[in-house]
This record gives sequence, C-alpha cells and structure tokens, in this order.
Amino acid sequence: QVQLVESGGGLVQPGGSLRLSCAASGSIFSIYNMGWYRQAPGKQRELVAAFTSDGSTNYADSVKGRFTISRDNAKNTVYLQMHSLKPEDTAVYYCNARGTLNPILRTNFDAWGQGTLVTVSS
Repeated sequence: QVQLVESGGGLVQPGGSLRLSCAASGSIFSIYNMGWYRQAPGKQRELVAAFTSDGSTNYADSVKGRFTISRDNAKNTVYLQMHSLKPEDTAVYYCNARGTLNPILRTNFDAWGQGTLVTVSS
C-alpha cells in the first residue's frame, strides 16, 4: 500500500536545471533506502542517485558533480536537484523506496513511482 508520487519533470534546454520530488505515503514504519533511477530509450534502467542505509549517498559516475540528492525525513520525501543538464540525461526518472512495513511481522516493501519524464533538448 506504499505509494510514491514523483513530480518536477518536464522539458528543459541543455545546461538548464530541474528539481524532482518524490513523496512516499502509506503505512510505513521506516525507510532505509530511497533514491532515483532512470531509463532512457533503448537502455536499461540505471541508478542515478540514492541514499544508503547508513545515510551516505551514491551517484552514477555520469551525474557526479551535476546532480544532488537530498531528503526531508519528516515528510518522507526525496529530491533530485539536477544542474547542467545534457541531452543524454533525457529519460524517465523513477523514484524507489525500500523499507519496513511492520517490524514485528518483519514485512518489508520495495516501491516504485510511476516515473516522470525529463527531456533535455533545445
């Protein structure tokens, strides 16, 4: 019953910026991983940026120095600030969250959003 809602995608010129947001809702006990993936036409889905269980961040080499992932734990929301966008960044961006539903029953979740399209073109 966990739901992820993404927003912020759209059309942007090369060199421009966008900020994506993803809010998780539902009967969530805790979230231990949350991040962003993307899938470009004809390519496999790949990790863009994510928080690991210890709070550190992990970025794809192709976006290091340009993208920044951040979060608001109180709102169960994760953001992806994208700068210096390139045509190669064009893709559907998906939010992913993993966590615990019920710590007593030890049930976990792995949820995905519907995706938001980012198009970088002049």
